[in-house]
Amino acid sequence: MAKEEATKAAGAAEAAPKPEKKAAPAGAKKAKGQKAEAFAAVEVSKARGKQPARLWSQFRTTILPALMKEFKYTNPMQVPRLHKIVVNMGLGEAISNNKLIEAGVSQVAAITGQKPMVTRSRKAIANFKLRENQPIGIMVTLRRDRMYEFFDRLVSVALPRVRDFKGVSQKAFDGKGNYTLGLREQIIFPEVNYDEVEKIKGLNITVVTTARTDEEGRALLKHLGMPFRTA
Repeated sequence: MAKEEATKAAGAAEAAPKPEKKAAPAGAKKAKGQKAEAFAAVEVSKARGKQPARLWSQFRTTILPALMKEFKYTNPMQVPRLHKIVVNMGLGEAISNNKLIEAGVSQVAAITGQKPMVTRSRKAIANFKLRENQPIGIMVTLRRDRMYEFFDRLVSVALPRVRDFKGVSQKAFDGKGNYTLGLREQIIFPEVNYDEVEKIKGLNITVVTTARTDEEGRALLKHLGMPFRTA
């Protein structure tokens, strides 16, 4: 009798529906996929043997020892270095011509190698026919290899193309080792196709460094190739 009851209990257990496994949330699957793609991208870059920026290699091998000797640093981490470069293009005329924003985005992307962000107005100003949240400029922040590559092209290719160029001012520091440079024409960069430029626009380039003083920042940029005026 006990044997028959045990057999019936085993059959009931097999017939009972098994609990279903809960599916992973869609966000978790997406995050896992992005993580896998990131690891794959790193492996591909390693396999290709990607080289660091030329100016960064020069900084480590030549400029860093020179700055340590000049300022008598005892630790390589005391040496000032580039932190980031911010490129900004004001497009106030885009209030009446929206095509300037699209053209500016493509030009700045070609110059820097990175897609820029469109800046918008914070409030409306009736006298300037400006509405709130209206596109009025373009900005991009460069770091690491792209920062060094852009700076290298700026001082080696773009600035020498300026008409009657005699060097840049040494007085454009902010007191903390950061330097701001204003350019009148974006066409000095060879990446910009002159035939496709609807309007000549200027650029503001801010070089943010880890220097504590203007003297250190000036020495860093000078070693990196910034052509300062001597007089």
